[in-house]
Amino acid sequence: MSLEATTFAVIPFEYGVLEPGRDSLACAKCPRRAGIRGGGRTPRMSQRPELSSFSLAPNPASTPASAPGPAPKPRQAPQRIPPWLERSELFLRVLLRMYIGLAICYVPWSRMFWDQNPLFVEFPTLGIYAASGMVRGLVSGLGLLNLWIAFHDAFRHWDG
Repeated sequence: MSLEATTFAVIPFEYGVLEPGRDSLACAKCPRRAGIRGGGRTPRMSQRPELSSFSLAPNPASTPASAPGPAPKPRQAPQRIPPWLERSELFLRVLLRMYIGLAICYVPWSRMFWDQNPLFVEFPTLGIYAASGMVRGLVSGLGLLNLWIAFHDAFRHWDG
């Protein structure tokens, strides 16, 4: 089948439905729209409300008791996270913080990770600063701080 033999149907895309009783002819009251679409009016959305939606007053206390229409549904309380899920999240968070804290405490004093680091070999000036005891102590202090936060978090939430 060749492309010339195929015919394509063009379906017009409309943004809305014409309002009842209105046609698409030019409106004499709307001179600014006279040049759009060859003098025709643009189709407008119908202003009919949806049957499934209803509006609520901003403050339920201000609504009179005998208001017409459907009664609003009472709000449901948000679902609470199960305690076992909160406990497991706390356990994993504390475990991860302890692991990271121990790793950060150990790495500055390890010959394999700190002294033979490819980054420090590539940039000798950075390696000189990293070899100082003050930088190693500062990094280890950050690891100890991470451990302290992990233990504080575990004991704060511990019910005993």
